[in-house]
Amino acid sequence: MSPQRLNILDLSKQNIRILHYTWFAFFMTFVVWLGLGPMMPFIKEALNLTDQQAKVLLILNVAMTIPARIVVGMLVDKLGPRIMYTSILMLGGTISIAFAWANDYQTLSILRFLSGFIGAGFVVGIRMIGEWFPARQTGLAQGIYGGWGNFGSAGAAFTLPFIAANLGGDDAWRYALTLASLVAIGYGIVYYFIVSDTPKGSTYFKPKKTGAMEVTSGGDLVLYILMNIPLFLALGLLAWKLSPSNMNMIDNITTYVIYGALASIYAGQVWKIWHINRHVLKTPVPELHRYKFKQVAILDWAYLVTFGTELAVVSMLAMFYVSWFDVPKVTAALLAGIYPFINLFARPGGGWISDKIGRRRTLIIVFSGITGSFLLLGTVSEAWPVWLVVGLTIVGGIFSKAGSGAVYAMVPLVQRRMTGQIAGMAGAFGNVGAVMFLTVNSLVNYDQFFLFIGIVSAVVFALIFIFLEEPKGTMTEIMPDGTVQMLEVN
Repeated sequence: MSPQRLNILDLSKQNIRILHYTWFAFFMTFVVWLGLGPMMPFIKEALNLTDQQAKVLLILNVAMTIPARIVVGMLVDKLGPRIMYTSILMLGGTISIAFAWANDYQTLSILRFLSGFIGAGFVVGIRMIGEWFPARQTGLAQGIYGGWGNFGSAGAAFTLPFIAANLGGDDAWRYALTLASLVAIGYGIVYYFIVSDTPKGSTYFKPKKTGAMEVTSGGDLVLYILMNIPLFLALGLLAWKLSPSNMNMIDNITTYVIYGALASIYAGQVWKIWHINRHVLKTPVPELHRYKFKQVAILDWAYLVTFGTELAVVSMLAMFYVSWFDVPKVTAALLAGIYPFINLFARPGGGWISDKIGRRRTLIIVFSGITGSFLLLGTVSEAWPVWLVVGLTIVGGIFSKAGSGAVYAMVPLVQRRMTGQIAGMAGAFGNVGAVMFLTVNSLVNYDQFFLFIGIVSAVVFALIFIFLEEPKGTMTEIMPDGTVQMLEVN
């Protein structure tokens, strides 16, 4: 694994095989999870859903992934990527099949909320790739994993609508989603037998404690507690959207019970954070073992924009083309599929550029592009030619997906033993962004939706420019026998 160049065609090397096995596992999770977007016009027509009902299903589809990525991040650090990816593919595929054969809207909503669990699979591969590739190659390797895996949403857009259209009938969408889910379950079984968590002889570093992330200073402890708030606010926002004042899918009592439960869970999370990290207020952590949690916080906000934008746009794009430009459903799915298709090169490109010119510099460049392109899309009208709108979404998509690659080029270089937890928290923030953006999409016109993304991106650009630091030097990890190992981060 030592050569500077990364030859992804050299299948004689085990780490290259692991990369390909793992990005395909991620690919299948996205086919099952984000296949809902391009299939929504079919589902909406077959079940006579209203526009608001369809939009709520899209929001529900990304909501469960918020807590799931946090939990999976902890579990992958404890149990290892092999067990976790197999479990997620099999369980997620099973829930997706149940969704495909549900008939009433309430059941559809519950199962689609639960289906968001499969979106946590992304976190698992971040830890796996971090174990198999050195720091100087991790940006490109993580970019290939993330970009080619994210292509699953494009794979769903290019295949599932055609399957449904060719089968015909009100149940065609059910057969298409069931087929994709069965493939995911099958590959989950295969994955368990063809991978290992680490190269032979390597140590799989685990957190000293589980239940919350370890921090190394009092200031970081406060910031960590504050950074958990948006995760619960996003779920509270979803409850508000379902409440009598909006969709009227749940009554007032249920709404307040949910609010109370979220507040209680947050209080419990704060207690866990305090219990695991209170010692840093009494006994300072040696400088050798410290890391800066602000790095994690900024990466969280960056991923809220990059991946949150991707999830939101890929979910609404087909309906946008149909409703604003009267594009046929299959054509709209194809045009919408271009957006995730660029993951094939944009996300690996963001990782590769990060390896070459630096993580911070790359993020500054891509956030300039995200901000500019979505502010411009914020001026879109129904009078615009479709080709111009498609072109602008592609430009915005290139920058946002390259930004996701740049974020996860940096995640494994913060603290190795907590890579799963850091990746999980950043990934959860990506879904916070998706819930936030899709909720805005359900409340305003499409042009205002794009404008809102551009404004949020501008704020995060300022955070990156002012506060983010380039990883350099080494990070310290303690071996199981108590000895210290220095891991290069540049």
